[in-house]
Amino acid sequence: MNRVFVLDVNRLPLMPCYPARARQLLKAGQARVLRRYPFTIIFAERVGGEMQPTQVKLDPGSKTTGIAIVVEGKRGKRVVWAGELSHRSNIKSRLEARRALRRSRRSRKTRYRAGRFNNRRRRTGWLPPSVQSRVENVKTWVHRLRMMCPVSALAMELVKFDTQLMQNAEIRGVEYQQGELAGYEVREYLLEKWRRKCAYCGKTAIPLQVEHITPRSRGGSDRVSNLTLACENCNLDKGTQTAAEFGYAHLQAQAKVPLKDATAVNTTRWVLFGVLKASGLPVEVGTGGRTKFNRTQQNYPKAHWIDAACVGESGQRVKLSADQAPLAIVATGHGNRQMCGTDAYGFPIRHRAHQKMAHGFQTGDLVRAIVPQGKHAGKHVGRISIRTRPSFKLKNFDVHPKYLRRIHYADGYEY
Repeated sequence: MNRVFVLDVNRLPLMPCYPARARQLLKAGQARVLRRYPFTIIFAERVGGEMQPTQVKLDPGSKTTGIAIVVEGKRGKRVVWAGELSHRSNIKSRLEARRALRRSRRSRKTRYRAGRFNNRRRRTGWLPPSVQSRVENVKTWVHRLRMMCPVSALAMELVKFDTQLMQNAEIRGVEYQQGELAGYEVREYLLEKWRRKCAYCGKTAIPLQVEHITPRSRGGSDRVSNLTLACENCNLDKGTQTAAEFGYAHLQAQAKVPLKDATAVNTTRWVLFGVLKASGLPVEVGTGGRTKFNRTQQNYPKAHWIDAACVGESGQRVKLSADQAPLAIVATGHGNRQMCGTDAYGFPIRHRAHQKMAHGFQTGDLVRAIVPQGKHAGKHVGRISIRTRPSFKLKNFDVHPKYLRRIHYADGYEY
């Protein structure tokens, strides 16, 4: 189980304590709850305390980043807190939807904004918003943990994925340097690769069509490793099935996993390393192979937070509690900045108020509602959506703010 973060009366971090000890302090009135996620208490009078070497360790990933806090004490190195941070996956699609709406607006008789000249320069180190979001999430949580725990060092897995070898483990020489399609057109390459015959029925000397092993409608890409050749009859019979569903599992095995996750990690690794170095704390780095070695030597299961604890040289002989469970953190963003909502055709149908808060609450706050009477009488816990009138949305019903008590502020994450 994760330990509880502790702050002194001046809001300076102390060593985390066991949950049982935190309950004793709260019951005795010596401390009060400061944050629910991650759970943090603050002393009423105590100032300062004894410190131990504490390290925040990271296992950066495209979808999920593992976080572990390791304390080195008299009994060795022990994980006292762990979390798994899930990154946002809808940024690119939402930006594309906004772009489509703006472009369609210019061809209709609605509010018009002229196209800009292509004269804007990207700053040095620019990353796409969907990739930059991953860096900002990790940066935010490293900063938060430093505010709640006396961190003395950082560590991260500085791994590089070789996308060439991920597609073809046997690639060598000039082909590795220039890529598997060097000197080929796609169709010519496929004809030579599949020996000018249908990959399904094996017929030759007939017109062949370029076909997706995993259909695009099922998430397949246009990468050459996901393309094959098929005759018209097989292509029509296969339809939107994958090759495995069509009865050709051996072809499905040739459709490699998407490389966008590996590319995202390759893109952000040095940016994230620079962010950690800018914190002023010593930063330890380790390879993916070293992380796997440390984990397998200690017979730990595969998990993002366990990989984080096993990063680098300091990942040897790290003790985990039998009941250790990570805090699940999901990045949700900080709301929508669009002030004018539109229908499916781009016409305005609603306008948001300029104020962000109403009656002391804001959208996304985690609250406890005690409704005294009516259809929804009882206790309810959930996140609210505010309105200008005193009737907020909680789950699937309306509730007056006088019945609400905030448990946790909206901070762009769910727990």
